[in-house]
Amino acid sequence: MRFLYSLGIYLLSAALKVIAIFNPKIRLGVAGRKETFQVLEEDLAPDLARMWFHCASLGEYEQGLPVFEALKKRYPEHQIVLSFFSPSGYEHKKEGSIADVVVYLPLDTPANAQHFVKLVAPDICVFTKYDLWPNFLRALRGSTSSCYLISALFRPSQPYFKWYGGMMRKGLSTFTHIFTQNKESEQLLNSIGLTSVSHAGDTRFDRVYAQLQMNNSLPFLETFKNEQRTVLFGSSWAEDEALFMSFINEHSFKDLKFIIAPHEVTERTTLRLKKKINRPMVTYSQLDSVNDQDLKAAEVFIMDTIGYLSKAYSYGDIAYVGGAAGHTGLHNILEPAVFGIPVFIGQNYQRFPEAVALVELGGVCSVSSSLDFNAELTNLLVDQSKIDHMGSINFKFIEERSGAVEKIMSVI
Repeated sequence: MRFLYSLGIYLLSAALKVIAIFNPKIRLGVAGRKETFQVLEEDLAPDLARMWFHCASLGEYEQGLPVFEALKKRYPEHQIVLSFFSPSGYEHKKEGSIADVVVYLPLDTPANAQHFVKLVAPDICVFTKYDLWPNFLRALRGSTSSCYLISALFRPSQPYFKWYGGMMRKGLSTFTHIFTQNKESEQLLNSIGLTSVSHAGDTRFDRVYAQLQMNNSLPFLETFKNEQRTVLFGSSWAEDEALFMSFINEHSFKDLKFIIAPHEVTERTTLRLKKKINRPMVTYSQLDSVNDQDLKAAEVFIMDTIGYLSKAYSYGDIAYVGGAAGHTGLHNILEPAVFGIPVFIGQNYQRFPEAVALVELGGVCSVSSSLDFNAELTNLLVDQSKIDHMGSINFKFIEERSGAVEKIMSVI
């Protein structure tokens, strides 16, 4: 089985090189992985102890960050190596992350895994949620590293719990301790003989809860909002726009504004939004040429930039989070929810436990059409008590679930 798996990785490597010719995102990953070992050889300090944090992508990095920060505080002398599998993580965090060295994780061949682990030689390694590669885990079993998996989430349908999943199950035995998001995942791991497991919760709750202690001020949004009610559309795609665009253009409410922060920040996306909107608008990229009076007069603000969304939610009275109108995957609903505001999402949210829970509790509203969205948002805007009630549900949900980092650090 291991031979077939490794052969498959070699075939994947060849396929990615071909696909990279046509796909810019894949091309970034292929090019970046070529540089990994050179970067490590040049940037690793031979006389320092090290910690290795691995995340599939940007979302997992944000999820693991509270633990990474706690470990950095506890072991300030350790050099930190951060690896990503996806370009969406690496390209955003190659500069300005918690780490001293940031690299792409090489493809999971036996040679790559052995070479990577030997070079990094981590005293502590932390994997976030998933992206578990058998050859890397095997290489770590032969090292002296203490390995932890945090915010893990498992389902019975995964190979770990099937008759053919022996290699994957053995990989899980590498971890000194596994911290799960829910009790069901802990029980599944216990069922295959893993006992160094505990239900700590989801570190994302700690991450978003900490946002309340940060400076969330964004002067340009303060000016734009101008003390008026604001609906913020975060991480939206074209499928999401099909749900909410008619409301923006056709509503009759006075003193209502909208912020749109598309997931894909490109000129093409901005142009598409501009063509669809028939109300006075301003984009972030225009700020240098717009005075405060024009910014206050605008009804729509297109945030064609990155890095501000978690703070921007503090300016919303109601939020819509994208990804579930189509099949790209629901984005983080906890970021707006922590500010105690109602949240709207599309209909394809069943794979996201926090969304399922909050829809059932009534803090999140799922809509399947523009008519549905228009009706639900209108009902909300005419009833401030309902806005307050939904927001309270969301804030309480997050407050009650924070504390995972403390549980994890008590074991580590």
